[in-house]
Parts: sequence; structure tokens; C-alpha cells
Amino acid sequence: MVYTKTLIATALASVALIFSHVQAAPVTTTPARGQIGAIVDKDNFCFFLPPKKGGNIAANEDKAVAFCTAELAAAPKASIFPPGFIQTAFFDEDKTKGWVQVTGRMNITTYSLSRKDGGGQYDIKAPVGSSCAGYNHYVNLVEPSDGVYCIRCCKEKIDCNTGKSQYGCKTVLPGARYA
Repeated sequence: MVYTKTLIATALASVALIFSHVQAAPVTTTPARGQIGAIVDKDNFCFFLPPKKGGNIAANEDKAVAFCTAELAAAPKASIFPPGFIQTAFFDEDKTKGWVQVTGRMNITTYSLSRKDGGGQYDIKAPVGSSCAGYNHYVNLVEPSDGVYCIRCCKEKIDCNTGKSQYGCKTVLPGARYA
């Protein structure tokens, strides 16, 4: 077969016209594993832990993932706490201010956390992209050395005391219960 320059030029123009109308598919991202914490009540909640057993809390602030007491639709891709990890859970809320919290004690041996680990804080800045379902802010402290945890999810930043992690749960969430 013999192709003429005109035929080739016409074919190339048709291909160019077709591709000028093709748009790239939009890039969609799915949330990374367990980036959403949640608080429903004292039996249904999630907070953040290192992604691997035995991880140091502070060293994993950027890599932490959500763990929940049970599967919760509000916290997709979250892991489930190991059996026996949550020892006590106390739920409190202030409907006027728009916050909820869960505080309590944990059995650190079920996730191989170190009794020497003084803990750390997770909030909307670390791990990056994390949140608490239905709220604008959250503060979550995990203190293996004391065997306590606390998480508060807030509508307003002022109600989530994120600047005092070194003082621990009992200072960040005063009046909370840890028995």
C-alpha cells in the first residue's frame, strides 16, 4: 500500500483531535491506614498508637494509626485494640462547648509497649492527615509509663489543650477519670 502525505497528515490530525478531548482521570486518594479516630461512647472509641507492637509513642507521632474498641464506620481502616488492652474507659462530654472525651487505663503488655516510655501526644498535626470523626480538633495522649490514655475531640481548638503534652493526661484533661 502506498500512503500519501495527505492521507498521513489527515490521520495524524484525527488522532490529535481525539486526544485533545481526552482528559486525565481525576486523582483520588484514599485515607491512609487508620488516620481517623472517633468517640461514640465509652464502649466505642478509637485513639492512636504506633503502627507496630512495641513502638515508642513519641517516636511514632508522625506514623501513628488509629486503633478502635470495635469496627466503627466513622473510623475506616482502623485496627482493633488487642484483647485486654483497654482496662477502663470513662466517657465525658460537654454538649454546650461541643467536645467528647474518653480516658482510662490500659494494659500496655498486650501491645508490647514499654513501661519506660513516658508517652507522647497525637493531634491534627501529627500524624499528618489525622482527625477525629465529626470534630475539627482532637488531642490524644498515651502514657505507657503510667498506664493511662486520654483523647478529647473538640469543635473548637481552645477546648483541645494541645500545647501541654509534657504535663500528661491529668493536666491536659483535668477532672478526667483514670481509675
